[in-house]
Amino acid sequence: MTHEYYMEQALALAREAAAAGEVPVGCVIVKDGAIIGRGRNRREEKQAVFSHAEMEAMAEANAALNSWRLEECDLYVTLEPCPMCAGAIINARVRRVFYGARDSVMGACGGVLNLFMENFPHHPQLVGGILGEECAAELSEFFRRLRNE
Repeated sequence: MTHEYYMEQALALAREAAAAGEVPVGCVIVKDGAIIGRGRNRREEKQAVFSHAEMEAMAEANAALNSWRLEECDLYVTLEPCPMCAGAIINARVRRVFYGARDSVMGACGGVLNLFMENFPHHPQLVGGILGEECAAELSEFFRRLRNE
């Protein structure tokens, strides 16, 4: 499977989030080529600040592995992680993070700051721009519709 394939899976989850009235962010976690965690934004649905796509996907991956450690896992998310999610990614010891669209408002992997470059004991590898235009278009369309309503 390719990076684009996994990001397409995350984009499908982002579209589900948008259809449910959530900001369209989706995430999958991959280990040994298999998706072991899926998540999409559910903050409005659950009225919970931590219900970001990454947090939902990491919880599912933790359950699949019966471990809080995600050391041999890769995370694919349609929007650059925020500080909360970046912190959880560091703590879970995720191996690599692939994101689609850059977030110049809340991004904690280069958009505003890069927590992965700070003096923490774990530094995930980071690759941005995977299907970046498609991911950004989903977000732009969602917020355009919201403004028009």
